[in-house]
Amino acid sequence: MEIPPDHPLCRLFRELVVRRFYGDAQVRDPDVARYVSNLLVEFAHVRNLYKIRDARGRPVEDVALMLIESNPLLEARSFDREREVRKHIGDYTLFFTGLFPEYVASLPRRRRVDAFVDYVKAGKESYHIVSCFDQFEYRHEAPLFRRLSDCFELCVFGLNLVKQDLERMRQEQYRRWQTELGGGSPAPLL
Repeated sequence: MEIPPDHPLCRLFRELVVRRFYGDAQVRDPDVARYVSNLLVEFAHVRNLYKIRDARGRPVEDVALMLIESNPLLEARSFDREREVRKHIGDYTLFFTGLFPEYVASLPRRRRVDAFVDYVKAGKESYHIVSCFDQFEYRHEAPLFRRLSDCFELCVFGLNLVKQDLERMRQEQYRRWQTELGGGSPAPLL
């Protein structure tokens, strides 16, 4: 189920990403901004976060296991599979480090396999590997992934700011509802 480009969610993510990337993060690349805002829309469906499946059809949830799944000498069935999984690793790590850095920081306490994975390094490296697929049907996309790799940290910073904007919008909406439903001034938020 694809969300149409004129959907309010698409417009919201596009506006926030462009404002934060072009302004504070200094990533003034329309293709990167479009890619990242589309990524936010894609991952609005949680099933897209876990679209990589192992040989048994089970979703792969850990980046460390995705790295194994991407390796043509281990689990990857082909170089196209390597590219598909590496692209997803870049997307997944950018999403989590940008919007949920507290989750990434908590990985060592969770004792998951990912406690030993540097999400920024894995994402940056994965986008770089995707950019190396620069022949035939992938040649037009390769430069975008090279730029995503080069500015990965700035994209994370921009998404951190987008997260702050979303949280601020949520608090403002909550205050409006509280005022409308309670008939008075809102109670202070903790």
